[in-house]
Amino acid sequence: MTPIARYARPLAWFGLTCLLTACVTINIYFPAAAAEDAARIIVRDVLGETEEQSPPAREDSGESGAPDQGALREMGGRVMVALVNGLISPAQAQQPDINIRSPAIDSLRASMRQRTSALRPYFQSGAVGFTSDGRVAVRDLNAVPLRDRSSVQRLVAEENADRDALYREIARANDRPEWESDIRKTFARVWVEEAPSGYWYQDDRGRWQQK
Repeated sequence: MTPIARYARPLAWFGLTCLLTACVTINIYFPAAAAEDAARIIVRDVLGETEEQSPPAREDSGESGAPDQGALREMGGRVMVALVNGLISPAQAQQPDINIRSPAIDSLRASMRQRTSALRPYFQSGAVGFTSDGRVAVRDLNAVPLRDRSSVQRLVAEENADRDALYREIARANDRPEWESDIRKTFARVWVEEAPSGYWYQDDRGRWQQK
């Protein structure tokens, strides 16, 4: 047996093992696309203004410049799935969905939805805005009548408690507590994308911007 033939089979098995491991790794990655879809469902439900909103436009990929990193990761995942499609069933290779149904999640959604009508005037006036960490904050207390200031601060505190709990419960419902920070980041972006024009939000540097 030649030296090449002697090592060919072990090398082939090693390569196959690496490929299968890579596929399994895909499954435990944070499923960004599924999380975004889930976040959009909840945000539209809470804001209660879906009829005024339309999905954010995708940037034209034909423009020159660096491609979006999320798109590159998604493309890489698809390529890997295609490579192992003949080795592992599509049901095993596909990314998992995000579970957003549990008694705790449903209760938090209902609580936030009920609070929206009370917060909406302050979002519209710019007194309250979305923060970069998926919460809300009082942006301009002077825009709130003196008699209403304590009420607004209470509403903001209650909303933030519910939002923090929501992100945690979604991660828990999917048995992935390590996903909480990624879920929070996803929601932080989707809150702004789904908000009506004129609402205020913080950019990545914490600077207030008006949509």
